[in-house]
Amino acid sequence: MTDHGAAELVARTRREIAASTTANRFVSMLETGEMPQDRLVWLAGEEYRIVSSDRRSFALLAARFPDSPSGGLFLGLAQGEGQALTLLGDFAAALGQSEKNLMAYEPKPLAQAYPAYLAQRAAFGTAGEVALAMLANLEEWGAYCARTAQALRTRYGFSDRAVGFFEFFAESPPGFEEQALDVIASGLASGDDPVEAARAARLLHAYETAFWDVLADGLP
Repeated sequence: MTDHGAAELVARTRREIAASTTANRFVSMLETGEMPQDRLVWLAGEEYRIVSSDRRSFALLAARFPDSPSGGLFLGLAQGEGQALTLLGDFAAALGQSEKNLMAYEPKPLAQAYPAYLAQRAAFGTAGEVALAMLANLEEWGAYCARTAQALRTRYGFSDRAVGFFEFFAESPPGFEEQALDVIASGLASGDDPVEAARAARLLHAYETAFWDVLADGLP
């Protein structure tokens, strides 16, 4: 499949994901100021484990697929997760939480389905399917992060530094889409199954949705 074919696969997968997307109750409640402060601690605690896991997953992918274009893409993503982990510390500090608190936080099982699935794909999947999953879901994730940052500033009085973690993810890294498309096209040219790749992207989206749902679970 050519680069054009890879772009078509991305567009089709994005449409499939969009058709299954539901309202994000957690972010909506943040925007109205109805989200209790303790749920923000949940957010920090869950993200601490997610980002730590994702950094290792991308490092594993870079080791499994070191050649261009995959190696550069995954190494860059691993480095980005490292930056995000530092920024997360500023958000946690604004909540009065230390790294020790984040380590002691008891994660909610379904909130961790996303990094667990990414780790599974990092160990057993193809470079192309992971690139497709990340690219197809990135715009929605970025939009949620942008809304979260804005709500935390306007509704909860957080500083720009405290919301830096969410601002970091609000926009995709420079050149990411082009790199990811190259990886997808390379994988398809090598025999990757586009049906399996799209399935991985849809599953990753479902697990990301579960993460947000858990954060709002049980609230009126």
